[in-house]
Amino acid sequence: PKECFSNLQFIDDLTVPDNSFITYGSTVDKQWLVENSGTCHWNADYRIKHLGGAGLGAPEEIMLYPARAGTQATVQILFTAPFTDGVYESAWQAYDPDGNPFGDPIYIRITVAAP
Repeated sequence: PKECFSNLQFIDDLTVPDNSFITYGSTVDKQWLVENSGTCHWNADYRIKHLGGAGLGAPEEIMLYPARAGTQATVQILFTAPFTDGVYESAWQAYDPDGNPFGDPIYIRITVAAP
């Protein structure tokens, strides 16, 4: 079988635009609109993994939403704001079933302060 090519293209922040103000301990429902711009269909073996920055209470990896090649998908990660003032950024990367990273990294950046 012909090898397919995995790619993820970031399109838009659907929720929590960069530098959103979040209060201590809040749940942050971050959603990104992405496109499967490769030729592989994403299945349950595709993952999004924490690449760097703050973990913000999210798991280190989650399943990448299944999407056929050429279609758009929403990636959703639930974060929890810390109880310390500051600007927090978290970076995430898609991985194929063989563990190879691909596509655009996606980010969340929030400003956390007391209510």
